[in-house]
Amino acid sequence: MQRGTENESSRLSTPAEFSVQAYFQTLSRTIPQIPYAGIQQIIAAIMQAFENDRTIFVFGNGGSAATASHVMCDLSKGTIGSSDSPRLKVMSFTDNVPLLTAWANDAGYEHIFSQQVRNFVRPGDVVLAISGSGNSPSIIEALKTARDLGAITLGMAGFQGGEMRALCDVCAVVPSENIQVVEDLHHAIAHAMLLAVRQMLCSQPKRVVGGVTSASSD
Repeated sequence: MQRGTENESSRLSTPAEFSVQAYFQTLSRTIPQIPYAGIQQIIAAIMQAFENDRTIFVFGNGGSAATASHVMCDLSKGTIGSSDSPRLKVMSFTDNVPLLTAWANDAGYEHIFSQQVRNFVRPGDVVLAISGSGNSPSIIEALKTARDLGAITLGMAGFQGGEMRALCDVCAVVPSENIQVVEDLHHAIAHAMLLAVRQMLCSQPKRVVGGVTSASSD
């Protein structure tokens, strides 16, 4: 078993301990502690990627894999205001099951993302790693590889941020020991980023280049 992975079942309360009301109270108490400044920095990095015509790569394990796919969908499609609106280039490393299983089988699970990073990431691109613990070996390997390739490294984590915190240029850490709360707030952060980025993209001034109207990144 991988060290430091998001073992959800080990953190679930037993039926006798669990209270729906208490869960939402915990969630509510954590919201004021969300790292708002870090989220704004991640948004700024996403916009910088747009302005520099770079690609954003997203990945995570388990529930964070679903969040990564959600982030990719939101940023790729949800930020488009109209047919001629500017568009982000976003790719999720969690969505190609044959490729994931091939790398896991032949190179080891810890390399499922780092090997994709080697295929696709170029200097100046952005990678966004999502992890509850911040310690998943597959996440750590991917971030190390991305840094070696000159990418901008971003992260969303929980607990204390784990090992990935030091490998990210910006890491938004949800300060909770409850993995479900962390994952809930990662989704909320992702939606806040979507709305902020969409507003900024839709406010991009238009310019005419070769007779074709496009968004200006000036």
